[in-house]
Amino acid sequence: MRADLVPDDLWERVTPLLPPAPERRHRHPGRLRVPDRAALAGVLFVLRTGVAWRDVPAETVGCSEVTVWRRLRDWTEAGVWLRLHAALLTELRRATLLNLDDCSVDGSHVRALKGGSRRPLARIAPGSKHHLIVDRHGTPLAVTLTGGNRHDVTQLLPLLDAVPPIRDLRGRPRRRPRRLYGDRGYDFDKYRRLLWKYGIKLMIARRGVAHGSGLGKVRWVVERVFAWLHQFKRLRTRYERRADLHQGLLELACSLICLRRLRTAS
Repeated sequence: MRADLVPDDLWERVTPLLPPAPERRHRHPGRLRVPDRAALAGVLFVLRTGVAWRDVPAETVGCSEVTVWRRLRDWTEAGVWLRLHAALLTELRRATLLNLDDCSVDGSHVRALKGGSRRPLARIAPGSKHHLIVDRHGTPLAVTLTGGNRHDVTQLLPLLDAVPPIRDLRGRPRRRPRRLYGDRGYDFDKYRRLLWKYGIKLMIARRGVAHGSGLGKVRWVVERVFAWLHQFKRLRTRYERRADLHQGLLELACSLICLRRLRTAS
């Protein structure tokens, strides 16, 4: 297994979150279980390079493509990536590297070769959407996956609910921003009233008004995070039939972005 695929700081954070390995049978125990670190190396190899599961090089990652896919399935169903992302966000907040006062939201359409909904204006091309919320510095707080024909504003509340409670050294965990920035696609009075009840001020330019509101000076960071996410080539196009596996890869990519921010700040 290539050591650079799973750095030590990532492995130290993932290890406590992995479900325990099943006990071996006393009679006919079969082959030894592939180490979890080798399977994680395979998952990261696919995430970064975008190769098909059948093309995972066993000599590089240290296990077969079937084992890599099964571990991804098992770890996704166990909620490993969600807990890893939440733990890294807590580390960032305790290091004063999060600014939860101002957050930005947006959506990005991706092609889906094996599933997903169809866009109303491009009916021949099935697709999916990534919905993302980030803090003022561009740290991903939550990401969700929907069909490509879903309007961005319909995922505003589910996206806010997906933000995990982020703990600090003292005080209550926090998961709500004070101000939320978005483009004109989120300009609906219904959602302005709903977010006001959450105690969130929605900073969105009105539809039909000329450009130049100045809100782009804050919300440009969400576009940058989409660029970072799509540097992971497996996320540029949705290949997975199962939505939960693509969602798991999204959450893993967000965790890697958070870990990279921790490294640069240390």
